[in-house]
Amino acid sequence: MNTQLQNIKDEISKLIVGQTDVIDSLLVALVCEGHVLLEGVPGLAKTTIINTLAKTLGLEFGRVQFTPDLLPSDIVGAQIYNPKHSEFEVKHGPVFTNLLLADEINRSPAKVQSSLLEAMQERQVTIGENSFKLPYPFFVLATQNPLESEGTYSLPEAQLDRFMMKIEVKYNTKEEEIEIAKRIAYNTKIDIQKVMSPKELTEIKLQLNNIHVDEQIQEYITDIIFATRYPEKYGLEELKPLIRFGASPRGTIDMHKACRAHALMNGRDYVTPIDVVFVSKEVLRHRIILGYEAEADDITTDIILDKIVEALPIP
Repeated sequence: MNTQLQNIKDEISKLIVGQTDVIDSLLVALVCEGHVLLEGVPGLAKTTIINTLAKTLGLEFGRVQFTPDLLPSDIVGAQIYNPKHSEFEVKHGPVFTNLLLADEINRSPAKVQSSLLEAMQERQVTIGENSFKLPYPFFVLATQNPLESEGTYSLPEAQLDRFMMKIEVKYNTKEEEIEIAKRIAYNTKIDIQKVMSPKELTEIKLQLNNIHVDEQIQEYITDIIFATRYPEKYGLEELKPLIRFGASPRGTIDMHKACRAHALMNGRDYVTPIDVVFVSKEVLRHRIILGYEAEADDITTDIILDKIVEALPIP
């Protein structure tokens, strides 16, 4: 693995037990400056992972706890009347940071979730008649609980599509669970050190331009995307009634970026099919809109992507 990125991973692993695939995927998104949605049941250290990542990079960290009564102005800011000067002044919200944790993002209605659309796409927000650039770098790392339905609101497709990755945080192994319990029981203190500056992160990001993607790999990536849209053209007729809409062009762009970042992480200057398969679920699982038949049969987007990858010839 790239030495600098390995240093970040090692530092995070001091505090986080296991979850190596989650950390790897976060580093891929970090290099690509992509936003991430983490989904998992409570208690799996989603918030802790994000907070620790910010510390290793020395980034300014902001957190918004999404609740049903939250307003868009609570995130982006608002114009506040100043009676002393008899004029309105702009008060910036917590979105003006480097790394914004949108905790339990699906607990707020669509109008609040949509307040992040401009920030995630344009790296700016509009307050009143004025637009303000956000600090560089800027990432949104959101969390959501997949189990609860009461008091939650599904993220709109336009919101989901702006997340480069949707990472599923799963339970630890038995051995990892024992280690977590021991650390808590003995109140083990762990200090997280800054191991990379924003400038160094930018330099790593520029290295993505030097990662070669062969034409066959480009075809492979595009075939995966098109198979989510037109499965019958790839001999997957059984998937056609299960998919309402396939992955968007943003998915194609993010697949290319993520594959290059994964190759860079592993010390290679070229992309392999392994890179494509590793990032495919994280990049595409939230971009495929399932039909009613799939939902009735408990068929997930991960199952569909597995079938697509199995059916397509590996270059």
